[in-house]
Amino acid sequence: MRRVSVFGSTGSVGCNTVDLLLSQGGAACFNVVALSGGRNVALLARQARATGAKIAVTAFDECLKELQQALEGTDIIAAAGPGALAEAAARPTDWTMSAIVGAAGLEPGLISLAHGGILALANKESLVTAGPLMRQGANASGARILPVDSEHSAIFQALNGEDRTSVERIILTASGGPFRQWSVEQLDAATPEQAVAHPNWDMGARISVDSASMFNKAMEVIETKEFFDVAPERIEVLIHPQSIIHSLVGFVDGALMAHLGPPDMKGAIGYALNWPDRAPLPLERLDLAAISRLDFEHPDETRFPALGLARQVMATGGLSGAVFNAAKEVALDAFLAGRIRFTAMAALVETVLLQTNLGFDLKTTTFDLDSVLQADKIARQRTTDAIASFQA
Repeated sequence: MRRVSVFGSTGSVGCNTVDLLLSQGGAACFNVVALSGGRNVALLARQARATGAKIAVTAFDECLKELQQALEGTDIIAAAGPGALAEAAARPTDWTMSAIVGAAGLEPGLISLAHGGILALANKESLVTAGPLMRQGANASGARILPVDSEHSAIFQALNGEDRTSVERIILTASGGPFRQWSVEQLDAATPEQAVAHPNWDMGARISVDSASMFNKAMEVIETKEFFDVAPERIEVLIHPQSIIHSLVGFVDGALMAHLGPPDMKGAIGYALNWPDRAPLPLERLDLAAISRLDFEHPDETRFPALGLARQVMATGGLSGAVFNAAKEVALDAFLAGRIRFTAMAALVETVLLQTNLGFDLKTTTFDLDSVLQADKIARQRTTDAIASFQA
């Protein structure tokens, strides 16, 4: 019986993962070692009961009593806080879903790699902030990192059986989000409620804002470089409003391999869960005649400068990914709280990336978990300090 853990089980990716585990046999087929979540303790407890998890962890110490009460009458261990999360991640598994949102997902993912099994990676920040560390961890234990982002899963599938040296370019598609046709003036006045209203995907608030600002795609560009070891100049972004083609791979003979599927994360999650095999998934089957058309356009980096910032990060290397992500997370929270304008998010991130008083060299060759976490901490403080000059 496969041992599995799901970190971030109460988020959109985590919920879809738990649903797939239950639909593919549940406790009869999977030994669910650990589940983790945030403040939605009731949902975490229901998931733990349904899957027969050995331990359920909430990230917040103050939620422990509520979780214990919700799990009364079961043998499921209730735990809370970063230490408990690290302990749960250290429990051996064959397959682990890394779906915690933000930089908080980095350390549990690194710990999980030591098992030598499969790490299904939905946490973008892991590769953006610490790609070399993730690769080192996988190489040391023989673990395999599988992509769960729909774009990177599409690339991974398109490359199956192909000679990587024949790859000429990789094209990430982006829906363009709710603001695809908005002017700079309109974007400047965009509200959090408007930003979370994604036209195609059902996602949480944070990732929806990331998508609307194209920071999500900027992160995926950096991930593509790290995951597939491809030169930045070979990575392209193409706006595709229908979200049917998830990504494309171009080869030296001029051929383009495209992956098509409905805009449903269960596709990429299910592929990672069943890899190297395929299994039936509860997904809508595409009716291309009904869809009738697929549209494409180039992204406008003037209105969506996050993409340019991603290329700056790739050119700089070192700890710049950790700074980029930390600044972006703080800026996003400030926008959701109504403290800064939508357009100020990218400006804030750029301001912090250009600072020379961070206390370390962005290009530093000293690259370990401590240096990444320190860069993250300093960048968050610098971003917080800079918010005052960007107040809405």
